[in-house]
Amino acid sequence: MNIIKKVVIKQIITEKSKAALREKFTKHRMRLEQECQQLLFEQRKLQNKKSMSKQDLHDRFQQEIKNRKEKIKLVEFKIEQLEMLEIGSEIVESEVEALVEVEVGTHWKDIMEQTAIIIKDGKVVRIDN
Repeated sequence: MNIIKKVVIKQIITEKSKAALREKFTKHRMRLEQECQQLLFEQRKLQNKKSMSKQDLHDRFQQEIKNRKEKIKLVEFKIEQLEMLEIGSEIVESEVEALVEVEVGTHWKDIMEQTAIIIKDGKVVRIDN
């Protein structure tokens, strides 16, 4: 019988991976800022139409802008944390699911132990069971 088990993917921080993460976070922040500008533009465009009250329209757009600004703050926090990370430290990048075979006599504890795949510059360097 096969079961699905979660496996943690960890990344060892190198200069190359740190730069890639910094670029990824910066691009994400820029995209969120562009979305804020686009929302402001759409709000001004729709305010000229009389389809709904200006207050409702304003509130709806301001909520969306607020959500994106909160995400921007989170991304900026991640950038700050990234700068504090030392080269060689490990961070959790993601989580994937793995298929594990279970047979009669298999030790359940061994199956349920957390497994981690450690990656360095895009290559698997270690699998921890």
